[in-house]
Amino acid sequence: MPTGPALLTDRYELTMVAAALADGTADRDCVFEVFARRLPHGRRYGVVAGTGRLLEQLPSFRFGDDELATLREQGLTDARLLDWLADFRFSGDVDGYAEGELFFPGSPVLTVRAPFAEGVLLETLVLSVLNHDSAIASAAARMVGAACERPCIEMGSRRTHEQAAVAAARAAHLVGFEASSNLEAGRRYRVPTTGTSAHAFTLLHDDESAAFRAQVDTLGVGTTLLVDTYDVAKGIATAVEVAGPQLGAIRLDSGDLPTLATAARRQLDDLGATGTRIIVTSDLDEYAIAGLMAAPVDGYGVGTSLVTGSGAPTAGMVYKLVERDGVPVAKRSEGKNSVGGRKTAVRRHDADGTATAEVVTSGPVEPREGDRQLVVPLVRGGEVVSPSSPAEALAAAVEHHRRVRDALPPEAWALSRGEPVLETVTA
Repeated sequence: MPTGPALLTDRYELTMVAAALADGTADRDCVFEVFARRLPHGRRYGVVAGTGRLLEQLPSFRFGDDELATLREQGLTDARLLDWLADFRFSGDVDGYAEGELFFPGSPVLTVRAPFAEGVLLETLVLSVLNHDSAIASAAARMVGAACERPCIEMGSRRTHEQAAVAAARAAHLVGFEASSNLEAGRRYRVPTTGTSAHAFTLLHDDESAAFRAQVDTLGVGTTLLVDTYDVAKGIATAVEVAGPQLGAIRLDSGDLPTLATAARRQLDDLGATGTRIIVTSDLDEYAIAGLMAAPVDGYGVGTSLVTGSGAPTAGMVYKLVERDGVPVAKRSEGKNSVGGRKTAVRRHDADGTATAEVVTSGPVEPREGDRQLVVPLVRGGEVVSPSSPAEALAAAVEHHRRVRDALPPEAWALSRGEPVLETVTA
């Protein structure tokens, strides 16, 4: 079966190319922009994620014999279209926000300049990658903020598509999740991986003590023991009895977590296991994490809510033609209008370095002290500007996100519903 990304697209991209080839408009110089008209309801900011994955796939977005055979089987038999696709290689330019950057309504997250046929062909791939990864990163960033520097672990692989799980682990790590349970994310992107045992391991053994002893003998006393298969208090007592007071951590995966964590901390301390950490899981989201702030919790494992965007499974980004042969064009549909012309953007900051506004413009921006240019070159003439390994690209995005996150005003971290923390100013 074909393994490249060329067929991860919508059929209407190809029918548009076929018609444009037929009427002579396929080579018109065009500019497409990716932006979100609005943030998910109540969100204060979004995080750009997936750019590195998109750049990984761009060179292999080609139509070989297998792909062309598939198109013929699906009724796409236009000879001119198939010949053009056989020779297709993206030759245009791409600019955009650096991965890990923050975005707001109207932010020109990605700009593609290419002949119409080349540019329109990328629409579905671009949006599927950026909408998914940015949604996950935006949700994960809220969770990291709610955790207030307590570590978060991504563990949602069993709650989503197998490839989406890898992308989700990458996006979560980008914004501050310390580790993932997903091994492929560790191989491909060098995301640290972690994991100990599930309830099945305890149930496998004749009693809890035998299960804990087997785990400690294999992984050492620094491991994390899951203590809520039967009775939490008895589980904690057994865990310390088996591992000793140097036990690394216990995990709570059910019940009233604030109450259980408080009781667990008291019991661990009474048993001399004052350094044993308490990790909590069980359908956590940013609100549940915030609700545990006063509890003696040392870390969080997050699954379902993370890999589904915590109520916002897409970033709502669109891919629109904004310029044709140097002439601005715009969509006027009610509720779905666009602004013509190629855009650039700067982030404005006050004297203390705190971000104050996002300025988006089709013309030059009068520079001010503290302005930071947001749009950077990503692809020139079809070639990635600064090629790097998948792991290196992610590491760079992690560092970039950390810097821009630190410049946000304090109200950005509020979980209550509100307007975007920065106003988008159209100049």
